[in-house]
Amino acid sequence: MVKIAVTSLIALALISGCSSRKISEDEIKDAQEKWGECIVEIGTEVKDYEKAKEIAQVCLDELYAYDEESGVAFKPTEASGLQFRTNEEDALSYFVGGKVAEDHGFALQPWSKVRFENIKTITDNDSAISMGNYYFTDAKTKLETKVEYTFGYTKEDADVKINLHHSSLPFTPTRKH
Repeated sequence: MVKIAVTSLIALALISGCSSRKISEDEIKDAQEKWGECIVEIGTEVKDYEKAKEIAQVCLDELYAYDEESGVAFKPTEASGLQFRTNEEDALSYFVGGKVAEDHGFALQPWSKVRFENIKTITDNDSAISMGNYYFTDAKTKLETKVEYTFGYTKEDADVKINLHHSSLPFTPTRKH
């Protein structure tokens, strides 16, 4: 009787798609690695703006859930005038410049490496949230810039995509209280 009940539950999970949609921490790490690779690749084309823009567009299409019903909540690190980028065109501007006046093209720095340091990852079936620090290595100076992040992920079919991207520079106290 127990074997039949377990088999029935497994079959129900397979039919409903639950088992194939659950996000694993390894999938989150893979998505983060791909994101970092995209940032580096965009910067390698700093002298060919159209090529850099094309790469950035492909990265947005592959890594972000702008095409999903829920969309994306995106708060870039270096944004103050247009703090939040709720559409793909504004996100593209952040990465390579263009539409939004304050954007200088964050990914055009160029960076030679992006390293994620996850502090906490929470998975919940087809969604997950990860927070921590990521480090950007300047391709020219080799200096690292530490940035705090929170990324949210969603999984449709086999694709893990970013639906929340919040980055900020660490707080630096200016005076003691």
